[in-house]
Amino acid sequence: MELTRKDKRKQYLKRTLGLLAVIVAINVAAGFFHTRFDLTAEKRYTLAPSTRDLLRRLDAPVQIEVYLKGKYPAGFRQLSNATRELLEEFQQFGGNNVRFSFLNPGSDLPDSMRAAFQDTLMARGILPFNLQVQDDGKDSYAEKLIFPGAIIKYKDRETAVNLLKSQGGMDPMQALNSSEALLEYKFANAIYQLQQNHRPLVGYMLGHGEPEGPEVYDALKTLHELYEVDTVNLATTPAIPDEFDALLFVRPTQTFTDADKLKIDQYVMQGGNIAWFLDNLTASTDSLRGRDFVAFDRNLQLEDLLFKYGARVNPDLIQDLRADIIPLVVGNIGDKPQIQPVPFPYFPLLNSTNGHSIVKNLDLVMSRFAGSVDTMAGGDIHKTVLLTSSEHSRLVRSPVQITLESVQQQPNPREFRMRNVPVAVLLEGRFSSLFRHRIGAEGQRQWETSAHRPFRPEADTAGRMIVAGDADLVLNAVTRKSGPLQMGVNEFNPDYQFANKEFFLNGMDYLASKSPVMETRNKELTLRLLDGEKVRRDKTKWQVLAFAVPIGAVLLFAMAFQYFRQRKYAR
Repeated sequence: MELTRKDKRKQYLKRTLGLLAVIVAINVAAGFFHTRFDLTAEKRYTLAPSTRDLLRRLDAPVQIEVYLKGKYPAGFRQLSNATRELLEEFQQFGGNNVRFSFLNPGSDLPDSMRAAFQDTLMARGILPFNLQVQDDGKDSYAEKLIFPGAIIKYKDRETAVNLLKSQGGMDPMQALNSSEALLEYKFANAIYQLQQNHRPLVGYMLGHGEPEGPEVYDALKTLHELYEVDTVNLATTPAIPDEFDALLFVRPTQTFTDADKLKIDQYVMQGGNIAWFLDNLTASTDSLRGRDFVAFDRNLQLEDLLFKYGARVNPDLIQDLRADIIPLVVGNIGDKPQIQPVPFPYFPLLNSTNGHSIVKNLDLVMSRFAGSVDTMAGGDIHKTVLLTSSEHSRLVRSPVQITLESVQQQPNPREFRMRNVPVAVLLEGRFSSLFRHRIGAEGQRQWETSAHRPFRPEADTAGRMIVAGDADLVLNAVTRKSGPLQMGVNEFNPDYQFANKEFFLNGMDYLASKSPVMETRNKELTLRLLDGEKVRRDKTKWQVLAFAVPIGAVLLFAMAFQYFRQRKYAR
């Protein structure tokens, strides 16, 4: 039986209403259930299993305030959008325990109060960024201070997260891409650290001339924010307590005796972890104030101990064509000296040469009079080079005469032929004792009597050790005006910060806390940029296509639909 035109219209209306009902139902369900498919090669939008597990186990709300709201250039808008998408993904696993908001810091405050609020953000650990923005309707540019960071609050604790990776020696787009790659790690690690009720215990070692004053202020302050920190005087303690999750040696200047080394050795045999930041030579930035000086070996007597563990800090200094600056008098204008910033070869800028989680996506690290570090072949200890010099460096053996006048001479590149000289290495494995065959039964009994623990010739569990040939990696400059600066800040260029603090935190995290989210630092995003020349050449063509093709397709579909509809209902 053939349907009438009225019945056909009713049937068409029912189908239309049914389709609309399905669409509405899908949209309502989408408000309660969320999923997406990550088709990117590097799994750009997929959270690591450790991050998902961390968020599912939240037992209290985490409040995140992100200071990335406002009119920014495209790169910062991309970073803001990536942060929002990540936190939305956090909410899928953390539920109501993950709450976030985007703020424009101080936008609704008068100038005086805005400046005070911005000072508060800096005091809380968020680093500002000086952005060049174009004035509305003008060709001129103005400077705008922005704070690309976030404050994370959990229970009665809070911490700051800086979202923008510093851009020293890196293309701005690559820096923003690396910043986006580190977002998951930074947020997940901050939440993990805030959750810890029993924080790892770190021992700051004393007794051999280690610094205790303002030059180590930032390192100890940073440690106190994340760990329990206590001092250990190696000269007076009978044994290093094995309750310490990691020890930190920073620029000892006095000789270590066999008794001292035995205490360190037996702590390592208990599975202990150590970070060594050593200056084998007497060179320091303070010595530069005397213009010329000679750097000698400190005679620390640590060579045999570190050699047994798999590394050696050499009595030399690295010169590098890629170096940090110092102000130098290069001439006179009248009776006034003319001062210019000049690269100083003894201040090499270090970078990473592998994808280890401690140094993945790490910017340049500032050093001062760095010595080279060798690793010993063989053995069961796994060695990883963390930081190296550039591809244009050389070594100067002790004793080293250092003069500022030599900086005024143009260096000869042919003399800087060494490539990627190691400055910091990571050792991992079950270490063997230096004293295994050096002390007899009587010496072992004396140790057991004084330390109240058995002598161990070999470690029962695997340990970790970072050995660096420069203590200035974790020390900070001190100025009369500002006092202690942050790690990685050159007192002659205080507006820029190198990645020293990030390296220090990553290293201590790897040694002491063994954070499960450390793996997320290995995420790498592929930077897929458009061909700039091709964009300029074909810009008009693609604009026309982008405008005309969609409109033409819609008109063509409408004409075809009308044509077939008229034929269908023509009877």
